[in-house]
Amino acid sequence: MYSDEELVTRSKNGNLQAFEELVCRYERKIYSVAYRLMGSYDDANDLAQEAFLKAFLAINSFRGDSSFSTWLCRIVTNLCRDELRKRYRISVESLDQKICLGDVEIKKQIPSSEPGPEEIYEKHELQQELQDLLTSLSPEFRLAVVLRDLQGFTYQEIAEQMECSVGTVKSRISRARSFLKEKLLAQREQYSSLERLHKVKGGKANGM
Repeated sequence: MYSDEELVTRSKNGNLQAFEELVCRYERKIYSVAYRLMGSYDDANDLAQEAFLKAFLAINSFRGDSSFSTWLCRIVTNLCRDELRKRYRISVESLDQKICLGDVEIKKQIPSSEPGPEEIYEKHELQQELQDLLTSLSPEFRLAVVLRDLQGFTYQEIAEQMECSVGTVKSRISRARSFLKEKLLAQREQYSSLERLHKVKGGKANGM
């Protein structure tokens, strides 16, 4: 199996099959990044394809200062960020007034070695809740938390992609996590209240 570096070199020499191998290697990751940022399967598919096309056209400009996957992610995140800004015109600082909790880490998954149907359902529900909340974040905050908590990039790699300082990245991630935690807790409390109310009404109905 060829390394990324070998495939990139072959691609620069006009080997289309080598670039197709790179696409196969990273298409799932790039699509995942696009989906987490856009919150739409169709948008994610369109922007992932656009990212690979842009990468192919610009392959000769790739100098290898970062890994090829990081370069690809930078392309797709820039495309998504531009599209989000174009659509929503959300201010980066709008998140400041919404956050009142500290720096709390959000768990991506519900750990279970052998999940049953109920656990699988709850896991899916949590992921959907997180995705819905992610779409409420402004582009810069959404981008930072997705790259760090869902894609596992380092703070330095994120700073390079977002063209800002590591301190800014850490601040955005901290505030985004707090916002997500606050909203998740509020939603869970609302669900619990509705369940208790339903049980009370059900008990009264059975007693009549």
